[in-house]
Amino acid sequence: MIRKTGVLASTLFFLVTLAAHAQESKSEIGVQGTGFFTSSTSGNGTSYGATGSAGFLGTYRYHLNHWISVEGAYGYDQNTQKYLLSSSAFRIQSGIHQFTGSLVVNLPSRAKSKLNPYFLVGGGALLLEPTGNQFNSISGAQSQTAGAFVYGAGLNYAIHKGISLRAEYRGLVYKTPDFGFGGLTTNAVTNTAMPSIGLSFRF
Repeated sequence: MIRKTGVLASTLFFLVTLAAHAQESKSEIGVQGTGFFTSSTSGNGTSYGATGSAGFLGTYRYHLNHWISVEGAYGYDQNTQKYLLSSSAFRIQSGIHQFTGSLVVNLPSRAKSKLNPYFLVGGGALLLEPTGNQFNSISGAQSQTAGAFVYGAGLNYAIHKGISLRAEYRGLVYKTPDFGFGGLTTNAVTNTAMPSIGLSFRF
């Protein structure tokens, strides 16, 4: 009886330890510094562009298995949206909050390799909030939410147990904002490129 109890206790301890280890190794947090570069486009007689800027991105990934992960991300950047009409030009500075969810596919790599390449695809929303900057050339701009398609690819390079250097390219595709002004509506889609570098922590 004592022997059976000891075997059962040892088995339970092993399973709990294994489960705890598996649980720990499934979570991954990333912190990255990003660039924010938006393509120019036009429509309805209005040309749209934006200044380049820098920001940050935070991510949480849960690894379902060796190949597939799911990710939630939040990022923030601030830039100036520029509009050129036939008779005038306008500038609106805004903070841009991004909330996205993605499916991450980890590409195969050699055993014990420090490199872990991946690509991702997903969707979410951008919240653009005018800052009221004194250089804005139009007043009364309203906050606006835009749906976004996100895609990207990246690489983790292991530098220590559970810690990796991350380099990534992420793209956001969304409809250009008009901040509540019908005259600034282009009905066009733009792409924002977000190159980034940072660290990831797996636990």
